[in-house]
Amino acid sequence: MSVPFSGFPSPAAPSAPRAAPASALAASTEAQDLPEWNLADLYAGMDAPALADDLKTSDAACLTFEADYKGKLAALLDGPDAGEALAAAVRRYEEIDDLMGRIASYGSLVYAGDTSDPARAKFYGDIQERLTDASTHLLFFTLELNRLDDDKLEAAMAVPALGHYRPWIEDLRKDKPYQLDDKIEQLFHEKASPSRSAWSRLFDETISSLRFQVNGQELAIEPTLNLMQDPKEEVRRAAGLALADTLGKNVRLFTLVTNTLAKDKEISDRWRGFSDVASARHLSNRVEQEVVDAMVSAISAAYPRLSHRYYALKARWFGKERLEFWDRNAPLPKVATRDIAWGEAKDTVLQAYGTFSPKMADIARAFFDKSWIDAPVRPGKSPGAFAHPTVPSAHPYVLLNYQGKPRDVMTLAHELGHGVHQVLAGRQGALMAPTPLTLAETASVFGEMLTFRRLLAAAETPQARRIMLAQKVEDMINTVVRQTAFYTFERHVHTERREGELTSDRLGEIWMKVQTESLGPAIHLGSGYESFWTYIPHFIHSPFYVYAYAFGDCLVNSLYAVYEKASDGFAERYLDMLAAGGTKHHSELLAPFGLDARDPAFWQTGLSLIESMISELEGMEA
Repeated sequence: MSVPFSGFPSPAAPSAPRAAPASALAASTEAQDLPEWNLADLYAGMDAPALADDLKTSDAACLTFEADYKGKLAALLDGPDAGEALAAAVRRYEEIDDLMGRIASYGSLVYAGDTSDPARAKFYGDIQERLTDASTHLLFFTLELNRLDDDKLEAAMAVPALGHYRPWIEDLRKDKPYQLDDKIEQLFHEKASPSRSAWSRLFDETISSLRFQVNGQELAIEPTLNLMQDPKEEVRRAAGLALADTLGKNVRLFTLVTNTLAKDKEISDRWRGFSDVASARHLSNRVEQEVVDAMVSAISAAYPRLSHRYYALKARWFGKERLEFWDRNAPLPKVATRDIAWGEAKDTVLQAYGTFSPKMADIARAFFDKSWIDAPVRPGKSPGAFAHPTVPSAHPYVLLNYQGKPRDVMTLAHELGHGVHQVLAGRQGALMAPTPLTLAETASVFGEMLTFRRLLAAAETPQARRIMLAQKVEDMINTVVRQTAFYTFERHVHTERREGELTSDRLGEIWMKVQTESLGPAIHLGSGYESFWTYIPHFIHSPFYVYAYAFGDCLVNSLYAVYEKASDGFAERYLDMLAAGGTKHHSELLAPFGLDARDPAFWQTGLSLIESMISELEGMEA
């Protein structure tokens, strides 16, 4: 089940739409001189000789590796230098993984820069196919490793050279119960590009090409979504209705994509023997289902104390009994807002990081100094934001769609949190640097928390504090409540799909039910909102990814509480946790902080922090 080159970009967080009116985009970008990334650290261009050479090298390396080791791993363990011999094989496998990951990362980043460009789309597709074909010759390795005798393998890992890879090997062997016959694994692997990947690409290119008519302007999805944060209600309403109209007109295509990919997943899960629709995600996250279930139960039970309560408060601020769905992320009424220049956003985040840890700030500063960030909104550019780890032999890249809103500053802090984590974990090497999503989102949300706390401490008036608290509560609700509702929606969809296709109407019914339950009676989900599930990229690219955001947010709240009570040595322990990459289970990583995510009471700590902020806001009403 383990395949090299997992270097495709993670989808952007869907919880906080970010953009600005199209008419302002060019002027905003030009005035702020927003940075664009330099991908030359990977390759000089799509036609670079070095890229062509590396593709040939990877092809040959995969064939040679197969010839040298296929069917021979068991014999290596019976040899006199079993540990050293097997370690040499793993090192070669890791080197190939890094090389192919570099190629895959470049292809996906080029494509993300403009998904509407046919040349880039073809390049990305060709890269995927080429690497899929080559890596077919590597499939045997992890499959054979998992068939090795437990006692012999354990004895071999007593040799330091192989013992270094123990975390990766032990993680790999957790996949053993779900491993299939070699030929079936090869079939699953080879069909991934023309099936699941192709449908995902269709979704990306469709979303990027959609245009929404708002007050006489033709906008892409990012600017349209962000208009629902405009101070003027009539602008928010126009944007919301435009989204409903265009998404509704395209809902049949998104329904087909969703049904196809859900069926594809069901087939894979059934063949592998996963008992639950989300079991594969829990396994890849190295988190127990009971931990996720406890978190979801705690958050769902807290809906009335969190989102229902907050949105009722917000409705009162607006002088209404209920808010329309396009008002949910609206700025507070009668509050002046301003755009935040890129330089100010940069300084804010770096100062927040530096106060916590100079080392953390130094790592983050490299993203600005070395052109590792792509910030402007451009036609065809991938929406949202992500931090791509690429490979340990290179460095991460960050994609943003920066429009100067306060939430954009938080997004910058979020993605740089990922970036710092990826840099620190890179020392673990290509096989052990990757981190389960739950802990990866912890690093990003912690970066946001540091930035928010710095800004809150600098608030000069009660009104400024109120604005910041409200924005943070909304972000937390988007991260904790909203993502949990997304997870619940996915569970319903994938469970029902096992009994047959879901119609667009049925998908809309499920969406409206879970959204009503999570948002509460103070939000009116009017006609058209039933199609808003269609633009969430995680549902397509990474089923059940979304709960990792809620996990990370609640975990960060608990971590920050520890930091506030005993800050001495905390930063060092925190950076050590990030540097561990994928070498430790979440229980090992959290133990130095006295935290245990398996304790049901653990989740209440994070939820209590959100409740306390809402209480403070309620106290400011008078």
